[in-house]
This record gives sequence, structure tokens and C-alpha cells, in this order.
Amino acid sequence: MKDTPHTGQLGGLHRRSRATSAYRSRGILRARLEDRREEIERALLVRVYGIDDPTEVGDLSYLEGFRSAAAAAVEFSLATLESSQDRLPLIPPVLLSQARLAARNGVGVDTVLRRYTAGHALLVDFLIEEVERGGDLPAAELRRVLAASSSAFDRLLAAVSEEHAREHENQKVFSPERPRLERVERLLAGEPIDTSTFAYGFDGWHTAVILEGKRETGGLQALVKSLDCAVMKVQARSGQTWAWLGGPRRVESSELADGIDGDWPPDVVVALGEPTRGLAGWRLTHRQAKAVLPIARHSGEKATRYTDVGLLAAVSRDEVLVDSLEQLYLTPLFCGGKQDRALMETLNAYLTTGRNITSAAARLKINRETVRNRLRLAEEKLGQPLDKCAVEVELALRLSDIRTPGVGHSTASTVALADF
Repeated sequence: MKDTPHTGQLGGLHRRSRATSAYRSRGILRARLEDRREEIERALLVRVYGIDDPTEVGDLSYLEGFRSAAAAAVEFSLATLESSQDRLPLIPPVLLSQARLAARNGVGVDTVLRRYTAGHALLVDFLIEEVERGGDLPAAELRRVLAASSSAFDRLLAAVSEEHAREHENQKVFSPERPRLERVERLLAGEPIDTSTFAYGFDGWHTAVILEGKRETGGLQALVKSLDCAVMKVQARSGQTWAWLGGPRRVESSELADGIDGDWPPDVVVALGEPTRGLAGWRLTHRQAKAVLPIARHSGEKATRYTDVGLLAAVSRDEVLVDSLEQLYLTPLFCGGKQDRALMETLNAYLTTGRNITSAAARLKINRETVRNRLRLAEEKLGQPLDKCAVEVELALRLSDIRTPGVGHSTASTVALADF
């Protein structure tokens, strides 16, 4: 005769069975979200970029950290799905280091926390969507999942806030350069500052230079001497060098670009504004250099001038426009076939030589009829003559040449979209 389990034993078995079933359901839910990880990370980056554009900061390490921090934030959130409120996953170190970089670059804690709040809301939306789609997580278990997620999020905000505050206090340590930098920042922001404290005249011409790199270079001083102009230089919080070359003579950005030769260290990125006059011009030329800095990081040129890539820089900051250019002009043209590379090279050559078939053929070292055939193929794929959309196609192609980690454009990844 078999022993009959007592009521208490049956209750324990049922509880363990429910717990096992719930844990399995959580695992299935996490697996489904893992399958959508790339989509989630893209959406997360778009959301946090909508809060405040990180490319305004200009610090390359801060920008590069955005992408890895976004991935770590998603991983942290997914890990909470199989955790309880009293056994939460550890906060990824990259999120804390990114908080320090934010404080170091003058990004306020309110901006940092708004990004995390927006990101958390987005991830909860994905979670609810998968629960509704699968229907295999009981309501009571969903409440426990959301409670654990909320606890993990609160703990993350507290840790990030603490790390940001600690670094912010560290940045207050006195340095001889700090008061001067603060006056320059206030002047750039339009505040009425007594400019007589600077050994630099603001009434004449100004051409801005931004240098970014691991090594400081003496090349700027040599360049200033060769051009016989005044210079105003300051070390920014990001580690960049901000400089203005000025005086009664207009110094063209092309002169500066030509003067940056092979003696400059290869890891120094140079962004150039255009010559402008007066205090308002001093601000404008700096904004121009700052705008093209993301392009300069990927151009491969010794120096990048606003006059050459200003339009591209403006376009790259508009997510809707970048996505639209890709979908309307690159997706129809390039679909993974053997002809893609030849077609892209031909279009680049044709557009950059002023839409001249003979010049394009000479550059590619092929005959003119081949160029014509490829252009006809492009027009067939686009469904319109190239003359009607040449500007858009050229912008789309140039964007595809300056890919950086960002909001996952499969062909034309915008330089303005980099990391969380």
C-alpha cells in the first residue's frame, strides 16, 4: 500500500511547481526580448538622443561610451527579469564610468537621470508588449517582475547620481586654467564678460580651431607664427583644445588646412570654422568648428573645414532625414548583389566630379559606356532620373562613408548618433 502525501506536503509541491513554472515563464520572456535586443538598443538610443544630443559635448570617450552604456543598460534590465527584489543584478561598471564622464563634461545630473527614466519607460513598454504577445506570464508574476525592475531602476539611479556627484566635486579642484576656461564658456554662452581680461582682440577677424587627440601638438603655435596672427587658446573640460586665430587680416580656413602638414601627430583631429568678424563672429566660427567635429573624426583628412562639410554635418544630426535618405535612395540602389560595389563607386565618382561622365570614367579607369550603363541601372532602381535626386543621393552616399556606432542605420549610419 502506497503512502499518501499529507496536505502540507501537497501544498509544498504545488508551490514549488508554481515557482518553477513562473521561473520558466520569465526565462521564455527574457529569451524573446533577447531576440529583439538590437531593436531595443536602437530604440533606446533614439529615445535618449531626444532628451539631449550627446554630440554637443564633443568628448570622444564620452561619445564612444554611449553605445556600450546603452548595451549594458539593456543587459541590466533583462537580467532583472529573472531576479527578485532582494536579489538584484549588479550595476554594470560602464554605467558608473559614463556618469563620471558626464560630470566631467558638464552634463548635468538632471539630464543623465532624464535619459535613464526615458530608457526605463521604453524597456517596460517592450516588456509589456512581449507579455501581451505571448500571454504566458500570469498577472501576479508580471507584478513581481515589474516590482523587481522598479527596485533595480531605483538602485541604478541612486548609484549613478552618487557617482556623478562625486566626480562633480572632484572637478571643482582648482587648476590655473579653470577660471579662464569658465570665462570663455560664459562668453560663448553670450554672457556680458569683460573681454579686456583676455590678451586677444575681439573686434577683428576670427577663425576657430578645435583640436582633439591623445597628444598635444606644438603644430598650432608654428602655424600661428607662419600666418602672423594672434591666437587665443584654452583647454576644454573634455580635453579638447579650443583656439581662435584672429587679427585685422582675414585668415581663411583653407590656409589653416594647408598649413597642417605631415608633421602633425596622426591621432590629432582638427575641425575648422570659417572666418567671421567681431564678438558674434567669434562665437559663430567656434560653433561651426564644433558642428563639424563629429565629421572630422571620421573624414580621414588632416583638417575638416565647415565650408566643405557644413551641410553634411547639419543633415547628419536630423534622424528623420538620415533614415529617409537611406530608405529612399540607398535601399533601392544597394540590395546585397554583386553589382553594389561597382555601382556605389561609379555614383561617387560621377557625383564628386560634377556629374561628368568622362571625368568619372577617367577616375575609375573604365570606359564611358560602362559608366553610362551603370548610371542607367541606378536610375531604373530609383525610378527617376539622377538629375532630379543627385543632391539627395550624394548626401546619402557621404553619410554611408562616415559610419559610427549609433542608432543602427544599416547603410547610412549618422555621425550624430553615437551612445547612451
